[in-house]
Amino acid sequence: MTNRSQMPRRADAPVRLHLPAAERERQIIEAAAQFFSDNGFEGQTRELAKTMGITHSAIFRYFPTKDALIERVYEHVFVARWDSAWKALICDRSLPLEARLIQFYSEYTERIFDARWMRIFMFAGLKGHPMTHRYVALIRNQFIKPCCNELRVDLALPSIASVAMTPREEELFWGLHGAVFYVGIRTFIYEVQTSPNRAEVIRDQVQTFLAGAPRILREAVIASK
Repeated sequence: MTNRSQMPRRADAPVRLHLPAAERERQIIEAAAQFFSDNGFEGQTRELAKTMGITHSAIFRYFPTKDALIERVYEHVFVARWDSAWKALICDRSLPLEARLIQFYSEYTERIFDARWMRIFMFAGLKGHPMTHRYVALIRNQFIKPCCNELRVDLALPSIASVAMTPREEELFWGLHGAVFYVGIRTFIYEVQTSPNRAEVIRDQVQTFLAGAPRILREAVIASK
């Protein structure tokens, strides 16, 4: 009688790899990020399992719920790409504010300008997923507020610690951020041609912003006192 363990494997038989748990978990997160980018959060984990060639239950060995998987995708796609050193860069007064803003946006767009990031962000916003609110809060606290304070310093105005950031100031900086971000939207969501010279686009947006922002910021701070 032939021992089954000694029988040759059929050439077309699938190969099951017994991966370490951490590697399998990483693979699921990577695949889920692409899956949700393609299908939105309505995509079912059963279909995700099919695309990976694993059982549905295998996903739930690592992530007890779909929401838990989405949370890990958020950490992988959004949180992990945010550099905590950017806040220190914005506050580094050894450099002109213009240079700091240009460097930030050069590095930031290098991290987020890809189809998967943009599509997941759009799907999350349309679904009202909490990850959108958390990410917007991250931008506000780690970038918008420090930028506002640094421009006040340049203009010899009271710091945010003594006079709170006004809604008008905040919208001013969101305008700059939105102008740069919209290049990514046009590229990866609308799929239209944008300038191949991203460095020039960033420089133009920052210089245009700084040409008009000081007058508005002075008015906003003075009116708030």
